[in-house]
Amino acid sequence: MQGIRRFAFPAFALLMLLLPALPVPDFWIAQSNYIGLYALVTLGLVLLTGVAGLISFGQAAFVGVGAYTAAYMSVTLSLSPWLALLVGVALAVAAALVLGAVTLRMSGHYLPLATIAWGLALYYTMGNMEFLGKYDGILGVPTLKLFGMDLGTGRGLHVLIWVMALLAAWAASNLLDSRPGRAIRSLKSGATMAEAMGISTFRYKLAVFVLAAVLAAVSGWLFAFFQRTVNPTPFALSKGIEYLFMAVLGGISYVWGAFLGSGAVKLVEDQLQVLLPRLIGASGNFETIVFGVVLIVVLKFAPDGLWSFVVRRLPRADRKRDWDGAAPLPARPKPAHGEPLLQVEAVRKTFGGLTAVNDVSFAIAAGDIVGLIGPNGAGKSTTFNLITGVLALSAGQVRWRGEPIGGLPSREIARRGISRTFQHVKMIPDMTVLENVALGGYMRGSSGSVRAMLRLDREEERRLFAEAERQLARIGIADRMHEMAGNLALGPQRLMEIARALCTDPALLLLDEPAAGLRHKEKQALGDVLRQLKAEGMSLLLVEHDMEFVMGLTDRIVVMEFGTRLMEGTPAQVQASPAVRAAYLGTDH
Repeated sequence: MQGIRRFAFPAFALLMLLLPALPVPDFWIAQSNYIGLYALVTLGLVLLTGVAGLISFGQAAFVGVGAYTAAYMSVTLSLSPWLALLVGVALAVAAALVLGAVTLRMSGHYLPLATIAWGLALYYTMGNMEFLGKYDGILGVPTLKLFGMDLGTGRGLHVLIWVMALLAAWAASNLLDSRPGRAIRSLKSGATMAEAMGISTFRYKLAVFVLAAVLAAVSGWLFAFFQRTVNPTPFALSKGIEYLFMAVLGGISYVWGAFLGSGAVKLVEDQLQVLLPRLIGASGNFETIVFGVVLIVVLKFAPDGLWSFVVRRLPRADRKRDWDGAAPLPARPKPAHGEPLLQVEAVRKTFGGLTAVNDVSFAIAAGDIVGLIGPNGAGKSTTFNLITGVLALSAGQVRWRGEPIGGLPSREIARRGISRTFQHVKMIPDMTVLENVALGGYMRGSSGSVRAMLRLDREEERRLFAEAERQLARIGIADRMHEMAGNLALGPQRLMEIARALCTDPALLLLDEPAAGLRHKEKQALGDVLRQLKAEGMSLLLVEHDMEFVMGLTDRIVVMEFGTRLMEGTPAQVQASPAVRAAYLGTDH
């Protein structure tokens, strides 16, 4: 099975590139051309919607940008079609940057509605511009010539279309298996965890949005020379919906789902256009009705698309272990033992008329393990979120090594050496444990998307995975590094999250209920790990409900009740306090 996986791409690529040389009818060459063109656009939607979780109905408009640029520059200006490719991509990038800057800050249903709006706007703009021929479009687009050879609109162009489609698939696969790729994959899980790892989520949303637009524009450029005429009809909103349908049908989370979905829709659509009028006895777009029913069935019974059935039959191989001997990642200088690190000064957080945290103060020095305890609803997790920038301060200040950090984004606070886990485990379930932990090393790498797509980042990747394995071994679950994170039980997931936080190389580690869901022996092992971290000079702040765990681990404990600091002292002082007993038990006896 693993041999099939290894040779599937080369075999498929060879077949598609040699197809024009085989005795295949011209009709099927034309069909293959359409599939390659559609796959380019759908691949962008796989990255944008399937991986990053950003729904867009407007990709057809970017196809139009590439097509109209090619037609106008080739016919009206008589310029090189290859120059038109560069200009078309540049225009798509510029449009995507502008539109993305406006729309990608939206969430929920507002984002897809915004993509519909600008998709319609670009469509009607193309249809009403006099110099673009209005709705008649631009006719007489010349054929492409490469090294003096006319590619025509059939077999010659087929090779170029599939070279570009296959290169795009290779680059997309490389990107997803990289430092920026893991950052993109984290977007679907929400911004909180990604920002806590130092990732600028808006930057990566914009990057993947631009990349999807570039793939669409390249498809449009090829489409213009394939059709030899350009008008607004193929770039309407309905076509944008069809592209999204192809992605969902094929498998919107899979690179090769783009090709399967494009092929299935194109081939079945053509057959239905012939068969349905014969069966029904009337003409019309009945295939649209059929596709609507098919989409409902797919969403119900195969929500991961058709490619998921292929994946199940081809077991995933463990990542090749090639990082032995990799150079260590850069590490930050460790603070001297006892150096003041964190000062929380009268912080307050209000939600309307509710005060969740009210003038809470405490401090942490290098090497301390401080516990933050209190009954449910005391404001402990809210205090964590104020320290790490997830929530904005209503009043007060948080200082890190004397520098005010209140009001900074989470990623900037993380870059200063503060890392955290979450009360409810946040992870990427369809990545392995090793990849999830390697995400924590994001700030310690520098390779960008272009290097990743060209696979020039392998040395840095080896260093990241070596560090991720080291932290997993440190936490005691290195033997599970190749498992999918979503398959782990809650206890190992929490341990994985701690390993990911350690991979950021923090000076202060904030743990939100780290022992929740762990068995007794796992708690003992975790306590040993945390004591070892303290011995290495790391400071820890932990929220925990397991009093035995807290009392046997911490140097000092801050007790909260109803959003206020009730007391602060050693474990023995807290245990002896009548006020603490009253807070937990409702009595002072």
